[in-house]
Amino acid sequence: MSQKGAIQSMAVKTALAARALLTIGCLCLLWMATGIAVAQTPVQTASVASARMMPEPARIGAARLGDHGDKTRFVLELTREAPFTILPDASGVAVEMEAALDAALPPAKGLVKSVSVRPGAKAGHLRLILATTGPARVQLAEIIPPRDGMPPRFVMDLAAGKAGPGAVLTPASASMMSPPVPKEKPKPPLPMIVIDPGHGGQDPGAVAVSGAYEKDITLAMAKEVRRQLLATGRYRVALTRDKDVFIPLRDRPALARAKGADLFISLHADSITGRQVRGLSIYTLSEKASDREAEMLAQRENQSDAIVGMDLSVQSADIANILIGMSQRDTMNQSRRFASLVLKNLDPNVAVLPGPLRSAGFAVLTAPDVPAILVEMGYLSHSQDAKLLGSETHRRRMAGSLLRAVDSYFGVGR
Repeated sequence: MSQKGAIQSMAVKTALAARALLTIGCLCLLWMATGIAVAQTPVQTASVASARMMPEPARIGAARLGDHGDKTRFVLELTREAPFTILPDASGVAVEMEAALDAALPPAKGLVKSVSVRPGAKAGHLRLILATTGPARVQLAEIIPPRDGMPPRFVMDLAAGKAGPGAVLTPASASMMSPPVPKEKPKPPLPMIVIDPGHGGQDPGAVAVSGAYEKDITLAMAKEVRRQLLATGRYRVALTRDKDVFIPLRDRPALARAKGADLFISLHADSITGRQVRGLSIYTLSEKASDREAEMLAQRENQSDAIVGMDLSVQSADIANILIGMSQRDTMNQSRRFASLVLKNLDPNVAVLPGPLRSAGFAVLTAPDVPAILVEMGYLSHSQDAKLLGSETHRRRMAGSLLRAVDSYFGVGR
């Protein structure tokens, strides 16, 4: 090959090599760019997915206050459970919560004279301020999970009085609190027995063949029962009336509930025309009357005190009806048990009717959470029963019978 040909051949090879290198370089750059894009794609996708997985903030769909006498309850219905903190405030108590408010704030009730809202300390938080009528302490603050068809709820109970150390608990601070100093447990209160002397005032009740009024006979018997119960030191006792006054029938069980009665005993003396019927009988509330009372209670607007210890105002009508019915059934069972104990402990000198344990729809027996009996002590239309019911000796026997039954009911003895 000539020198010129060799030079041309070398130039061609050099050009081909350069082109090959250029092609390889372009491919490398393309691969690197593609690799970077592929590497970036999962990061971008994860970022979008994280944003999509972020839960919606909790929203407050309803807010209400309930006055329960010894406490005021603040309830918030939530779309989901949300963190919260209870804080002291110059006007009362504050609730800091990670939520948005969609509901109207409730009007004043109980210990709370106003509820206001302002932005919380962090983004997405709000602060609800409960201005109180005086010093108040937080008894309870918790989130109730969804149940019985109800959404999650924030519940806080306020009671009158200054908050001592550790009285206000929050989810964040509860674990950091020092354990409380053990205190001697207070003794439980003595059982409260409410005695109801039937009739009174312008309502004399039955009139005995001797001319005595039922209202006077029942009052004298009630006072003797009270005397014997108090003499044991085991009970507290109250009368629905201790003098000749008229009290409507529905007010009598209401008085018993207001006093926290554990037992309710209504005393009466029957009368019948043209028949020589005599003897004692004991009544409890009938099943039919119980169903009617449960339905009436469930339909009332303010159900917060329908059953002691239960706030039914936060329940649906169906659930409230079921709970009242269950409470009523348990109360009726306890009433029947006590009625049987009265009969079992009755003085043998006290005559009884055939089938003395009976049931009826007496209005005084309709408290849903207080076991109650109505004792027809005898018939004022029968001369012997009328004479006995006016006798101090018979009153002592009858009161002693009731005392023994009460002792048996509470499992105590002399």
